[in-house]
Amino acid sequence: MTKKEVLEMASDLGIKGAARMKKADVIRAIQAHEGNFPCFGTADGHCDQMDCLWRADCLQT
Repeated sequence: MTKKEVLEMASDLGIKGAARMKKADVIRAIQAHEGNFPCFGTADGHCDQMDCLWRADCLQT
């Protein structure tokens, strides 16, 4: 997902200040807003969250 798409999602959710954040930080803010653990980019090659929207991007970081 591109940063533009992530920013649009953040905007739709009403997350303020996303335009000034790095993509990973915006994704973590979205995860937290949705009530999920804000773990994007911290998996270190292993993730047990199979249904996570961000899983593929996360494991590449």
